[in-house]
Amino acid sequence: MQSQNRFFDDLSKVLNGLAGTVAGVGREAEAGARERAKEWFGGMDFVSREEFEAVKEMASKARTEADALKKRLDALEKSVPKPAAAKPAARKAAAAKPAARKPAARKAAPKKTTPPKSGS
Repeated sequence: MQSQNRFFDDLSKVLNGLAGTVAGVGREAEAGARERAKEWFGGMDFVSREEFEAVKEMASKARTEADALKKRLDALEKSVPKPAAAKPAARKAAAAKPAARKPAARKAAPKKTTPPKSGS
């Protein structure tokens, strides 16, 4: 009977070792898959939740500020009187006068110089 007990003891040790090995391989496979997924998603230019929330908040503040500035500009435009339209006769007279042109300045020709003669 001891041979049967010993056989089962050895078998249980082998199975326990095998179960530990399988669990370790599973953890390694999971870690590798996570790493590859991170690399794949990282190459796709995804952003983290924190970065997204920060940019979303910045955009909201910018939108609020732009709306306030638009209201302020509208109020300023209402308070400034519009300039009166110029008389049509004055516009025609200004358009009829040709602009005076100045004659183009002439460029002086460069002076020709002769190299000094050497006394050989």
